[in-house]
Amino acid sequence: MDQKTIISTENLVKTYKDNGMEAKAVRGISLEITSGEFTAVVGPSGSGKTTFLNLISGLDTPTKGTVMINNKLISEMKGKELSDFRRDNIGFVFQSYNLIPVLTVEENIEYIMLLQNVPKSERHERVIKILEEVGLSGLETRRPTQLSGGQQQRVAIARAMVSNPTLILADEPTANLDSEMGSELLKMMKVLNETTGMTFLFSTHDEMIMDRARRLITLKDGLVKTDEIR
Repeated sequence: MDQKTIISTENLVKTYKDNGMEAKAVRGISLEITSGEFTAVVGPSGSGKTTFLNLISGLDTPTKGTVMINNKLISEMKGKELSDFRRDNIGFVFQSYNLIPVLTVEENIEYIMLLQNVPKSERHERVIKILEEVGLSGLETRRPTQLSGGQQQRVAIARAMVSNPTLILADEPTANLDSEMGSELLKMMKVLNETTGMTFLFSTHDEMIMDRARRLITLKDGLVKTDEIR
């Protein structure tokens, strides 16, 4: 089966201006990521990896070049069109979990589906199923403060995946976890990647993620230094 191109960037450039000085965070990156990849973007601080992830997700706009996701030119999208596209196509996992503290686990996970007008019974069904997949069955009525860091990150992953997006973008998802919990979480994400075929793209410093990634893209000074398939 042919792999579908999920992300395509062409000559992607991002320049920031600070006190009249220009700083190029990304200097012309062209690459493709196909469906089902488990890929890590790595590099030292200042290499451009967070900017690159922000450009891919539409959280930032390129100075030059294009970003296509699912054959849609998102680098040209704005406002509601962009936020609707992100909602329906991209799941986000951050190092700080970003759960809403006043909501229960179930309410946090179903939040995106609520915005998508998914019926209540289907939302509940999907939440129960994904909680089982991430090993948190029975915790749907707890609030984030009643969970450990690892459990909160599992909820964040469940929330990212429950609406069946094309792409999961994970920015340093293990940064706030100890190595044992980080390893457990990665195993879980790898299994979910293999069973659902969902595409995972990480930005990370974590050796464990680098070891498990099937493709490793190393950035240096805003350019791709190496691109290795394992």
